[in-house]
Amino acid sequence: MKPSELHNQRSSLTSNFQINPADIMNQLPTQFFATLVQKVNREIAAGHDVINLGQGNPDTPTPNHIVTSLAEAAANPLYHKYSPFTGFTFLKEAIAKRYLEDYGVQLDPENEVAILFGGKTGLVQLPQILLNPGDLCLVPDPGYPDYWSGVALARAEMSFMPLTQNNGFLPDYSRISEVDRQRAKLMFLNYPNNPTAATAPPSFYKDTVEFAAQNNIVVASDFAYGAIGFDGQRPVSFLQTPGAKDVGVEFYTLSKTYNMAGWRVGFALGNPEIIKLINSLQDHVYVSLFGGIQAAAATALTSPQDCVEKLVSRYASRREALFTGLKDIGWDAIKPSGSFFSWLPVPKGHTSSSFADLLLSEAKVAVAPGIGFGQYGEGYVRVGLLTSEERLQEAVHRIGKLNLFG
Repeated sequence: MKPSELHNQRSSLTSNFQINPADIMNQLPTQFFATLVQKVNREIAAGHDVINLGQGNPDTPTPNHIVTSLAEAAANPLYHKYSPFTGFTFLKEAIAKRYLEDYGVQLDPENEVAILFGGKTGLVQLPQILLNPGDLCLVPDPGYPDYWSGVALARAEMSFMPLTQNNGFLPDYSRISEVDRQRAKLMFLNYPNNPTAATAPPSFYKDTVEFAAQNNIVVASDFAYGAIGFDGQRPVSFLQTPGAKDVGVEFYTLSKTYNMAGWRVGFALGNPEIIKLINSLQDHVYVSLFGGIQAAAATALTSPQDCVEKLVSRYASRREALFTGLKDIGWDAIKPSGSFFSWLPVPKGHTSSSFADLLLSEAKVAVAPGIGFGQYGEGYVRVGLLTSEERLQEAVHRIGKLNLFG
C-alpha cells in the first residue's frame, strides 16, 4: 500500500473524530493584545517603519556578568540533573539578601520564598490555590490582564476596583461594598503600576493591611517593577508594612530589574502558609528551574547593583525625552513615578482604541489602548519607554504632525 493510500485509509477511519475542549477553555479572557501585535506585524510586513511603544518587553540585553555566570554554570554537571523541587537554597537566600538590602525586609529563605517560572506563573496560580468556584477576587481596573486569567481558571468571580487619577490611581477601599468585602478572599495590587505608572506610598499599604485583616482577604502584591522608580524615589514594597506577611504575599521578578524577561525567574515572598501551597501546586506541575539559570539568577541578585542603577537612569532619561516632546506638541500628561510605562490621555473625540488605530495607520506609532486593561482604562493609552530617546522623539514628532492636540 502506498503511503498516500495509507493516509487516506486512516482519514476515513477517523473522519468523525472530534477534539472537544474543556468548558474552561471557552471561559478564558480574550488576549486583547494579540490583536495589537497582529496589527503591528501587518504594518511592518507592508514595509512600514513602525515605532512600537505598545509592548512591555525590555529592549536592552541581560548584563554580561549574568550571561557569563549562566555559561559557566551550564558546564557544571551538578545542574544537568533535576534541580531540588523547591529550587536551590542559594537562590532563595539570594532573594532574601536582596530584599533585606533594598527594603529592610527580613525573609526566611526556606519558608517565605517560593521560586517561580516567572512572576506571571505565580500570579495565575494563586487564584487556583486560594479560590473555589464562585469565590470573589478584587482586581484593579485598569490592571494587568493575566490577573483575570488566573481567576477564570479557578472558576471564580471578579469585582473591579477603579483606579482613577483623582485618587492617585490607588483603589479606594471605602467604595468596596459590604457584600464584596464579605465575599472576597483575594485581592490583587500592583505598584509601580502597569499600566498607569503610579506608585504607592507607605500609608496606602498600611491601610491595605488593615483592610485585609478586617475582612480576611489575602493580598497579592505584584511588585514586578519594584526596582524602577524616578526622581530619587525607590518604590515601596508591600512587605515593608508591619503585618504584611500575615495577610499576603508579594511577587517579584528578574524580568524587569535585570532585563531577564526570557529567563523566566520569579519569586513569591511572604506568608509561609501561602508559600507552602504554591510549592505544593508546583510540585504537581514542574520540576524546578534549570540549575544553571538559578545560579545566574543568584549572581544577578548578589552582585553589585550598578547595572540596575544604569537601567533606571536610562529609563529616566527616556522619560524626560518623551515628556519634553509631548509638551512641545501640546499633549498634557502626568509623568510616571515608576515602571517603564507612561499613561497618556487620548484627545477629545477619540476612544483609546480609535486613537491607537489612528496613530498606527497615520503615524506608524504603536501604543496600547487603555480599554485592554479594563473599563477604567478607557480614555488612555499606554506608552512604553522601551526604545531609544531618538526613537521616542521621532514617535512624538510623527504624532505631532497629525495636529491632534491644542
